[in-house]
Amino acid sequence: MARRRKGRAVTGILVLDKPIGPSSNQALQRVRHLFNAAKAGHTGNLDPLASGVLPVCLGEATKLSQFLLDSDKAYDATVTFGIKTTTGDSEGEVLAEKTAELLTTDEVTAALASFVGEFDQTPPMHSALKVDGQPLYKLARQGKEVERKARRIVVHSIEMTSFAPGVVATSDIQVSCTKGTYIRTLSEDIAEAVGLPGHMSALRRTATGPFDLSQSIDLQTLVDVAEKEGPHALDQFLIDPEIAVGHLERVELNDSAAFYLKQGQPVLVRNAPLSGMVRIAEAGGPFLGIGVILDDGRVAPKRLFV
Repeated sequence: MARRRKGRAVTGILVLDKPIGPSSNQALQRVRHLFNAAKAGHTGNLDPLASGVLPVCLGEATKLSQFLLDSDKAYDATVTFGIKTTTGDSEGEVLAEKTAELLTTDEVTAALASFVGEFDQTPPMHSALKVDGQPLYKLARQGKEVERKARRIVVHSIEMTSFAPGVVATSDIQVSCTKGTYIRTLSEDIAEAVGLPGHMSALRRTATGPFDLSQSIDLQTLVDVAEKEGPHALDQFLIDPEIAVGHLERVELNDSAAFYLKQGQPVLVRNAPLSGMVRIAEAGGPFLGIGVILDDGRVAPKRLFV
């Protein structure tokens, strides 16, 4: 017999503004504790050095985590020119130095433009990507380096928002990209494109899929509300899980079709899409979860909410 999870059966998505310092998992566990939630999961790692949007799925919403893991991301980052580090960020030891005093805004702008589009990127050793069950950053701390397969990524847009010249120059950039894009590697490559060593000195995620900073809540606000009003008061910050899959076409079922679908049976729905995944809801009722269109046109359950 399965053990019953301790905590509340609360369902929803919290868009956390993760602070600099804790890991994504540490932030997740803090949120889970504050909500006294029985079940929780985050939707994509942010390094301790990074802050920003970290959607946390609670309860049944964890069934939609993969959609947010696979979604596009947006970042604000700072690239430092003139210094290369062991980690690709400002926490590492200096590997190489070269003056950046001759670097110009036009050179950086031209370099940024060359990184828009689709290309292969090799994940850095200092990342949460796992090899044989071990996060790469743990191996890197042991002085080990393993072979990593390059990944195909897409940078939708990259823009410079500011540039500070100097022996050590810096540029603030905004990046919109597909999942799995490592901004520290991108920062190193941008610096290399202008003939300089470089690293990422700041990172803030501004959006994940349909969620952005305007919807986010910081950890201290959650702590303050929970201490004053209790875990139930935090439910006001939860977002409808259906928003996470708003890009899928919505199919509404009548009472009979909804009944059979909940039993795990495919159902025929008039005017449904011809293929692909759909979000399912009862007509005039609640969101039920995700379905898939079968070859014969019926809608089959894929990930249903309980």
